[in-house]
Amino acid sequence: MNVIFTCGGTAGHINPAISVANLLKARRSDANILFVGAEGEMETKLVPREGYRLETLKISSYSRKLTPKGVWHNLVTLKNLESAKRKADRIIRDFQPDVIVGTGGYASYPMLRQGAKRGIPTAVHEANAMPGLTTRMVADSATRIMVCFPQSKAHYKNPERVQVVGMPVRQEFIYTTRAEARTRLGLGEEPLIVSAWGSLGAREMNKLMADFLAIEVRNGCPWRHVHATGAYGWRWMPALVAEKGVDFKAHPELEMREYIHNMPDLMAAADLIITRAGASSLNEIEAAGTPCIIVPSPNVTDNHQEKNARVLESQGAALVLLEKDLTAQRLYDEAKALLADAPRRQAMGNALQKMAVVDSSERILDTIFELARK
Repeated sequence: MNVIFTCGGTAGHINPAISVANLLKARRSDANILFVGAEGEMETKLVPREGYRLETLKISSYSRKLTPKGVWHNLVTLKNLESAKRKADRIIRDFQPDVIVGTGGYASYPMLRQGAKRGIPTAVHEANAMPGLTTRMVADSATRIMVCFPQSKAHYKNPERVQVVGMPVRQEFIYTTRAEARTRLGLGEEPLIVSAWGSLGAREMNKLMADFLAIEVRNGCPWRHVHATGAYGWRWMPALVAEKGVDFKAHPELEMREYIHNMPDLMAAADLIITRAGASSLNEIEAAGTPCIIVPSPNVTDNHQEKNARVLESQGAALVLLEKDLTAQRLYDEAKALLADAPRRQAMGNALQKMAVVDSSERILDTIFELARK
């Protein structure tokens, strides 16, 4: 059985594919797995680290700006796309896949398109509540469209080909208990906030979080707080919080890291998560059932993050605050109110766990097996 996973650009596209590939390998030792991604992107590090072979395509994004620079960028993108299609044909001819599965990113489009043209069963996984550009481009030809939210089915012309499968997350997010996590972290019952704006961080929100930390210090650090700056924020944020009077040695209740490597433990132990509305992050929060304040990024295509966040909000599973309306003091006040309202946090946690699809990888793998049989 030969399966191609095609994805790229962000961990939110790559990690779900790796999760399903690992499950496929465990179930079918004879499975041949190939990943196809984009040159120079995150998949060139993540995929080989997991032991899978990776082919890359030269691919670039589309610009929505009608400036000379934007037009030139799109001409280059079209040239790259034609070259990527030719290479996709070569990969398909050499590997002879039974199924091609795309989990997001521009690199998945040439493989899904060329596979469908050759009559190979194809499936696309859309992580966001609304279909993104790549999904819209392949939706009519894909054999299956897999979505995270039941509400998403209404956005497709052929709902009979749409399956709700959720988003694969690491098993630790599902099964780690609060008691286990707090024991490993050396915590008692003190309240804990965890905040992060993604692996790269967000400059404006990190600046706001520096003020948030300063407010915590002025108020005697009423809870424990772990904040991840992201790779870019780590370069300048330590100096900024120091200017604002935050001394982490004097206030061990507060902690700042570049990246949180033990997120399943911290999320299970936390009383409140403050974060963005990336699809992968939201599905991890759902699996853990941790109450959350969501601040969607305003800088993503088609405002996907706010649409994702509103799905959780509509179920009573999240408090959504828009970045344009936010100050550090307001965020502090909202966090303080939530930590003081145990019944509301319990209701949010229950709503999150009802939304969680804990067998997402299995559902996607079942789809792969079904398509392979066809």
